[in-house]
Amino acid sequence: MPRLIGAAQAVQQQAEQITTFNSTGTLTTQPLTSQVQYVIVAGGGAGGGGIGGGGGAGGYRSSVPGENSGGGASAESTAPVSGATGYPIVIGAGGTKGANENTKGTPGNNSSAVGITSTAGGVGGSVAVRNNTPNGDADDGGSGGGSNRTDSTPSAGAGTSGQGFAGGASAAPFSGGGGGASETGQVESSRAVGGDGVASSITGSPVTRAGGGGAGHYGGGPFPGGAAGGAGGGGPGNPTDPGSGVDGTSSTGGGGGGGSGNLGLGGNGGSGVVIIKEPETTLASSVWDMRVVFRQVKAGTWSN
Repeated sequence: MPRLIGAAQAVQQQAEQITTFNSTGTLTTQPLTSQVQYVIVAGGGAGGGGIGGGGGAGGYRSSVPGENSGGGASAESTAPVSGATGYPIVIGAGGTKGANENTKGTPGNNSSAVGITSTAGGVGGSVAVRNNTPNGDADDGGSGGGSNRTDSTPSAGAGTSGQGFAGGASAAPFSGGGGGASETGQVESSRAVGGDGVASSITGSPVTRAGGGGAGHYGGGPFPGGAAGGAGGGGPGNPTDPGSGVDGTSSTGGGGGGGSGNLGLGGNGGSGVVIIKEPETTLASSVWDMRVVFRQVKAGTWSN
């Protein structure tokens, strides 16, 4: 039985390549690359100071098959690219805590790559700021900041569809936990903790990113361990009164923890990250061995 539909051709093969960006730079694609998988996480928001809510995680977007994006969404489509071409990669910095308990912190910054942008995490609400200005509510973001403790109607920040969840409501004596990529800020064991992030195995082993910050509290403490940050780099709230929240983890997009007591400062948000996966590719310029074609198509590595 003949195996060929024509003369066997020389085959070009390109190995899989995974590139992680922890700082802004340029992705130069391999010559045969026509599409890429990605995980793009924005910078997390700062936690609120002065009985502050946890900062929201940076927006989380993924195109890895079988995995999830943030906000409960399925994986997005892979991104089309051109081979041997440079693409700018922007890594969002985490939000910065306020200079004092009466100063609101800042949201994180957006991350972007190959035409995809993830939205910065929102700032946690703050009782101290609310008492001095009208701007003490939590902010919206990729994931929203946690509510401040004194809101009669919880006003946690909203998340962004397909990227993250809203911040959590307060649970006296705590303000609310920051939203994470996989869930809202939660109340666990009477503590307002940050929402968990999303795990990805794009680099081979599962790693969770984009967790929300845990909330700060007022009085009644200390609370051993404070309010935990969400899995995926969320900073915990401070267990003592007064005390500053813990920073979100760098390169995860984790939200900063909320400051406890009137004098506590929030934690800074964690910076974001971009991970790009170029698949293994096999390419032939003309007709060739059909058994090889079959194997490559079955493996998902055929390109024409």
